[in-house]
Amino acid sequence: MQEYARIFGEDEERWGIVGLLHDFDYERWPDPPDHPLKGAAILQELGWPEDVIYAIKSHADYLELPRVDKMSKTLYAVDEMSGFVMAVALVRPSKSIHEVKVSSVKKKLKDKAFARAIDRDMLRAGAEDLGVELDEHIANVISALQKVADQLGLAGTSPSQETPA
Repeated sequence: MQEYARIFGEDEERWGIVGLLHDFDYERWPDPPDHPLKGAAILQELGWPEDVIYAIKSHADYLELPRVDKMSKTLYAVDEMSGFVMAVALVRPSKSIHEVKVSSVKKKLKDKAFARAIDRDMLRAGAEDLGVELDEHIANVISALQKVADQLGLAGTSPSQETPA
C-alpha cells in the first residue's frame, strides 16, 4: 500500500495503515459475513475515517461494494497479489524475495496447482481496475516486498544459515 501511495502521490502512512488494518479481524471472524464487517464496525466505533473503513470493506468481493477511489482499488489489487508473490518467494531454495522476478510470478500464475486458493482472475482484475498493466503491478508488489524483506522473513538465507543435508 505504501509503495502505491508513493506512486500515486498519496499519504503513505494512511495507506500503510489501511494495509495493516484490513484483515485485523480475520483470525477472530474469518468467514463472511463477519469479515471484514465486524472489523469495520470496531473501526467505526473507534472513530476511524470513513474512507479507511470503506476501503477495508470493499476488499471483500462478497460485499459487492464498488471500489470508488485509488485507496480501495489499491487495497484490492495488492491484497492477494502480495500473498501470491510471497508464496513464490517461499518456494525458492533461498526463500528470498530478492530473487523473485516478474517472469517467475507469471509462470506460477499459469500453474493452477500453485497457491490454488488464489483466484487468478481476481489478480488480473485488480491490476486492471487500478489502471496498471499486470507486469507493472507484479513488479511494484515485488519492489514493495523487497523493501520490507527482513520484516517479512523473505530476505533469504545465506549459505551459513542453511542446514546441512
